[in-house]
Amino acid sequence: MRNFRIIVERYSDGYVGYPLGLKGIVVGQGDTYEEALADVKSAIQFHIETFGREAL
Repeated sequence: MRNFRIIVERYSDGYVGYPLGLKGIVVGQGDTYEEALADVKSAIQFHIETFGREAL
């Protein structure tokens, strides 16, 4: 599997994470940094399972 750099940003109501260099829209969110990171990793996996490796 390819590695992606993931950006996690803090907002007043939680955290949002997204990968750089992945085709399509993939985001994750959470109340903590760790939750947002885990959510975006799950979203990346779902994206690949749904659209296939050509989506990379």
